[in-house]
Amino acid sequence: MDKHDQHSSFIKTPQQLIVVILLAFLVPIFGIILLVNLVLSRPGADPAALTPEAVSARIQPVARFELGAPAEAPAGTPGARPGDKPAAGAASGKAVYDKVCVACHQVSVAGSPKLGDKAAWAPRIQTGASALLQSVIKGKGAMPPKAGNPSLSDAEIRAAIDFMVSQSK
Repeated sequence: MDKHDQHSSFIKTPQQLIVVILLAFLVPIFGIILLVNLVLSRPGADPAALTPEAVSARIQPVARFELGAPAEAPAGTPGARPGDKPAAGAASGKAVYDKVCVACHQVSVAGSPKLGDKAAWAPRIQTGASALLQSVIKGKGAMPPKAGNPSLSDAEIRAAIDFMVSQSK
């Protein structure tokens, strides 16, 4: 007979057969136990993460653009509520510009004339101060009425216009 048998196996003894059969059952079971342990031991999500407050905090815009913060209305103004503080007096033209107008007129947002740009201001100055005042009060183009700050008085608007015109002549 031939010494070399083609149907030979690496399992030669009954003990080797028992070990291979046990390992064939235990290795997959051990792998399943480890996988279940991995899935169950993962730290869970914060339960407060899905509250409406947490969600809105995560989706806040990166920046905000406000044309002017509404100030409190004087006591005698229409729409004023009891308890509203009266205005402390008309602000200067530069103060109004620094508070409200600078947001657009410093960098020429939406076609607004840049402060100090004589060429852009010349046609507007020629229309006269009252026409400029009416444009600001009623709004023009992308500029909302009263430059986005409804608490501004006509005197404050006029002072801001006079300041910007003086800087652009």
